[in-house]
Amino acid sequence: MAAFVFFRYAQSPDLPQWAVGSADLATLAIYMGIIFGSLHWMSNVIADFSAINRLPYMFSVIFKGLFLFLGATTLAYMTQFLNMWAIENHMSTLRQMLTAHILYSPSFQALIVYLVVVRVSLAFVEQMALLVGPRILLNIGLGKYHKPRYEQQLFLYLDMVASTTHAESLGDYRFSRLIQDSFSLLSDTVTNNEAEIYRYMGDAVLIHWPLEEGIVHDRCLNIYFEFSQQLNWQRHYFEKHYGFVPKFKAAAHCGQVVAAVVGVQKQEISFFSDVINTLARLQDQCNPLGQRMLISGALAGRLDNPNTLYHLSNLGPIKLKGKQHSIEVFGVSPL
Repeated sequence: MAAFVFFRYAQSPDLPQWAVGSADLATLAIYMGIIFGSLHWMSNVIADFSAINRLPYMFSVIFKGLFLFLGATTLAYMTQFLNMWAIENHMSTLRQMLTAHILYSPSFQALIVYLVVVRVSLAFVEQMALLVGPRILLNIGLGKYHKPRYEQQLFLYLDMVASTTHAESLGDYRFSRLIQDSFSLLSDTVTNNEAEIYRYMGDAVLIHWPLEEGIVHDRCLNIYFEFSQQLNWQRHYFEKHYGFVPKFKAAAHCGQVVAAVVGVQKQEISFFSDVINTLARLQDQCNPLGQRMLISGALAGRLDNPNTLYHLSNLGPIKLKGKQHSIEVFGVSPL
């Protein structure tokens, strides 16, 4: 709204007819900004907590634009109604404030078109952020990783237990819906722990943080156990639709990686390091060791204060498949 008022009115030497002083321009930006900002927020809430979030992205973008347009139209008719009521009751001051001249002026119509275009553009950006992740989208836009750079990263790998058996029993379509339902529960947990989803790989997901952020308050451990709790809370839903509650195993590891943007037609930020390969091999040891979650010794030594919520079991040095040297491995369980 501030941008609209600036480009529409501030460059003109004469004030519009409805403005008494230049302060009225700021009042317009604040007043209309609050109203349309609230409509913007309401459309996001409705889209996120309704069947709309299951529709194709374009439907969500169109819905948010139409919601703002209908909200603006409703506001205009309410203003006109108050204007007529003020005329009938001889309230000249209120009538001047709510004059219908504003509603039918080209500037007001231009405002509505402007707001709808801005809203649709924001909705499109929001959907792109959901596709690639807000932090990744920002970093690609800023060109942060167009040249490879070294970083310290922490990775968490989640993988569904007995996924092959489940896929055979459910079929491809129902199994894909199971994955959708499972990972939709994961999204809030990822956000609450300030993590970023690096990649979905079928029934598995790879999550990451900058190392110093991932160890704060044991975020890398919280995600797995909070996610497991969310699945358990939705037990009745999963048993009704799929006949069982999915379970996941996890592994976490940290270290130095090289981050770079790859691709031309489709770009993404990729991490190159033996850390990810070691993480996959570490996760493969969950079943042989009888553990739900494993972490490397390198990560265990960096955790913030795991003894308050979790018990770490030292399983000793273990030689991972394809690795020349053994690494220290810890099992994690909640207290």
